Amino acid sequence: MKSIEKVSVHGGHSGQFCYHATDSLEEIIISYIDKGFRWIGITEHTPALSEPLLYADEREAGLTPEFLLEEFGRYMDECRRLQKKYKSQIGLYAAMEIETYSGYEEFVPYLADRFKPDYIVGSVHFVADLNFDYSPEMYKQVARTVGGIDEMYHAYFDTQYEMIKLLKPAVVGHFDLIRIFDQDYRMRLQQPDMVKKIRRNLELIKDLDLILDFNLRSLLKGGTEPYISSSILELAREYDMSVVPGDDSHGLASVGNYFDKGVSILQQYGISTDWKKPLHE
Repeated sequence: MKSIEKVSVHGGHSGQFCYHATDSLEEIIISYIDKGFRWIGITEHTPALSEPLLYADEREAGLTPEFLLEEFGRYMDECRRLQKKYKSQIGLYAAMEIETYSGYEEFVPYLADRFKPDYIVGSVHFVADLNFDYSPEMYKQVARTVGGIDEMYHAYFDTQYEMIKLLKPAVVGHFDLIRIFDQDYRMRLQQPDMVKKIRRNLELIKDLDLILDFNLRSLLKGGTEPYISSSILELAREYDMSVVPGDDSHGLASVGNYFDKGVSILQQYGISTDWKKPLHE
């Protein structure tokens, strides 16, 4: 029987360059090597475009968008250095995870042109220019701002669709992250009008031949299933989509977390474990 390669299409956040992560980037890469990973994407968050769009931890640390832009350059330089240093031991991609807020349509292409990442992870962490995934309190605040949780879900999937259509990211990050603090997400994701938008987005991803990040971080935080959830995974199987595990690690303690469980879930749903890579080599 063919062995299943250990990979992460969305991982490697480090305390060196991410203020809600821990440990150095090199330590994290060495850990991936020690755990037998064949290839990984280091997918650091892109810098904020303006002060109001800083993450809460960045704001508390007194950081500025200007500093973070320069810091992102240092991240890319270090990632390229480590890419060369460990080339014989692991396939390493120097990638970036983007944000979607006012102005991202011009800002992300600027970042891609300036830093030339190996690929982009297209994620949505903002609805109505408000970050929803940092805490339950912020999640509720965003819901109140847009008129309710259902409305927040709809805005999320609409933003995601426009982002995918515009940027065509090689990887679509944690497709249903919008459910992060919603105990009723299973019911909500199966509402007919919600399914219609989910199918629309998946069909676009399939048409563009992109990868769905099977994001395992929710299991680390006590969730009962990864992003993407079971009802959406069934649709991904129906469309014969590329689904690849991402540990979304934020330090040594979470490198490779729940990889075996993730593979087991994908196998149960008949999803291929012959992993598609985020770019041709």
